Amino acid sequence: MLAAYARDVNPDDPFSALSVGEIDPPAVPADWTRIELAAATINHHDLWSLAGVGLSAEQCPMILGTDAVGTTADGEEVVVYPIIADATLPDETLDPKRSLLSELHPGTLAESVAVPARNLLPKPRGWSAAQAACLPTAYLTAWRMLTARGRLAEGGAVLVQGTGGGVATAAIVLAKALGARVYATGRTEERRAKAAEIGAEAVEPGARLPERVDVVIDSVAGETVAHSIKSLKPGGRLVICGATAGHAPVIDLRHVFFKQLEIVGSTMGTRDELAELIAFCENQEVEPVIDSVHTLADAETALRRLDSGDAFGKVVVLRS
Repeated sequence: MLAAYARDVNPDDPFSALSVGEIDPPAVPADWTRIELAAATINHHDLWSLAGVGLSAEQCPMILGTDAVGTTADGEEVVVYPIIADATLPDETLDPKRSLLSELHPGTLAESVAVPARNLLPKPRGWSAAQAACLPTAYLTAWRMLTARGRLAEGGAVLVQGTGGGVATAAIVLAKALGARVYATGRTEERRAKAAEIGAEAVEPGARLPERVDVVIDSVAGETVAHSIKSLKPGGRLVICGATAGHAPVIDLRHVFFKQLEIVGSTMGTRDELAELIAFCENQEVEPVIDSVHTLADAETALRRLDSGDAFGKVVVLRS
């Protein structure tokens, strides 16, 4: 079958470790099932895997990809929950020993994908496969950050740092649908204009906001953390899911304790939260932000598009 996979890992030249070509279909363990891919999306996790972050040469070849929408043998259109967890744990639990597809088990950038049967959820009604494929990683991450971790109340205010990435654009769209006032930073005028088009009041990085916010959604970290803390109202929450700009920020802890702020970590979400997200998107007619659409045969172009830093929204891969 056709797949995009890490043939090896290379920290210095990740794309030299990429192959897009024929590979044997994955085995289907007991209590797992196979789906035929309709659409997947690209995440930074895929780029990190090629660079050897979380994936070793001994695990290769490894099919990349965490997100998938596909069709079961019965013809049902499904969304794949991408976390492989202890099957004895309840669906509302995030397994601390979890892994993602493409870490220990073959991923989703392939014509055929094997997953635990319990990881399949119905595709949102009326959605294309490309739209639904945006949900399992970026939109689920943003959903958990806003709700379970950020505890955003209706009518609250949110700052999204570093607009343009999958989680950031998802956070803007979902926060607006939750009834929040949304501010977003963007490093260029073009990105700020696009953020405004999807419902945010866009500002330059580090700029003072018209008001202090209840929740900051930050996948950037680095120097943005100080701005995030200054932008919170007393009792507010900074929710962090990544550190693309640096993992060791310098912050003034006086703001944290005097304003009684919370700094909260978050990553991915539970199966129940993905089900909640799908229902919410159906009811609120949410439309995911898609940057570009590619075919599986052209997966390298899709990966390079994300790697360029120019993408705004999700980079989607269709089976054909």
